[in-house]
Amino acid sequence: MNEFVMAVSIVGGIAGVVFGCVTFFRNKRTDDAAGGKKDGIILTELGYIKSGVDDIKHKQEKQDEQNITFVSRLSAVEASTKQAHKRIDGLEGRVNHDEHTS
Repeated sequence: MNEFVMAVSIVGGIAGVVFGCVTFFRNKRTDDAAGGKKDGIILTELGYIKSGVDDIKHKQEKQDEQNITFVSRLSAVEASTKQAHKRIDGLEGRVNHDEHTS
């Protein structure tokens, strides 16, 4: 009877080790799959963020171009206004001079 109990104990010990190894490798595969899924989600989110940043950069570049155009047009208007004021001042001077001489 001792031999039977000893054989059952040995078989039970070996079965415990085998089941432990099988469970370990099964859980490792599940953990690897979950880790891969998590990494994939993170990479996807990073892609969305990069795309958003690229869109913002593109819009900022377009706005910079519009600002440059606006500044150049404003400078031209200021120069034209300055010349118009000089002409108006000249006309006022002549009108005032004509009023005083008449």
